[in-house]
Amino acid sequence: MSTTLTERPAHSTLFDGLSRYIPIGATVALLVAMYLGGLANYNNFDNPQLIPDLFIGNAGLLIIAVGMTFVILSGGIDLSVGSMMAFSTMALAWMTVDLGMPAEIAVPVVLVFGTLSGTFTGAVIHYFDVQPFIATLAGLFLYRGLTLQISDRDVSMRDVEFFSWGMERIEFGSPREGGFSLPYISFIAFAVVVIAFIVLHYTRFGRGVYAVGGSEQSALLMGLPVVRTKVGVYAISGFCASLGGVVAAFYTKSANPLAGVGLELDAIAAVVVGGTLLTGGAGFVLGTVAGVMVMGLLSTIIAFQGNLSSWWARIVVGILLLAFILLQRVLARSGEKRKA
Repeated sequence: MSTTLTERPAHSTLFDGLSRYIPIGATVALLVAMYLGGLANYNNFDNPQLIPDLFIGNAGLLIIAVGMTFVILSGGIDLSVGSMMAFSTMALAWMTVDLGMPAEIAVPVVLVFGTLSGTFTGAVIHYFDVQPFIATLAGLFLYRGLTLQISDRDVSMRDVEFFSWGMERIEFGSPREGGFSLPYISFIAFAVVVIAFIVLHYTRFGRGVYAVGGSEQSALLMGLPVVRTKVGVYAISGFCASLGGVVAAFYTKSANPLAGVGLELDAIAAVVVGGTLLTGGAGFVLGTVAGVMVMGLLSTIIAFQGNLSSWWARIVVGILLLAFILLQRVLARSGEKRKA
């Protein structure tokens, strides 16, 4: 039987299926190479507490990056998450310290506000056809301004008993026998990752996120709830940003009006380095976890080196970000050539 021009070779379909795993594979390989390099060059790098400390120190960024993953997978962007995180922490300080509101009430209020603000942003983007960059840039300035209106100085929350338990640790074995410990707040980040993984890969909403990011027009033709999906991803991002602010309150027991400046760029970088396609439609939440760990491990290696400025972490992240974007473009072009 002759092969028509419209038929595709079997190996092309196989490669198309495997190519989506190449970026996350590269991220994991990079993470392993960095860790092995640290073991080979630095004393005490094999400390069992090192890896848990990466999760502890980057718990807020991980939560926010998970929310950003939903947005980028849908083909959008959210520049307001850093300001929302700072506003959430400052709002908690204002309600619990100045107003005397119980933290058990203040925390849900902050989370609801973050979710509603994200919902509003998503609605503006869809119904008024505003570019996500512009709509969320407005949010960046708005929430940072509101934060500074509450206070332009640090506010301590050490006297609020509710925030004292977050850094209490659970021991997993004895430190002398290779054990490690994790604070309670780190389990919040773990829970967010697990829930996000389930939602993206095992729910209709998750499939809609990938479909909208791949082609919004095709998603409409398939009868998918495009409006609900586009608004929903920004609601999730707003919730994660406000939850990141709550975690920061546990971690620092204070509110800094300038906290989270540039955090939205760190979150975007972690998502892209984690293998998510910047134009949407392809990526994994576990890749985002790996991206956050790469950035955290990079800072740890620089700290072990001792004679390098912390700005080298920014330089290397910039190089990695460019490299992963170029990798995405190469894979996209090779896929287009095979389809042609």
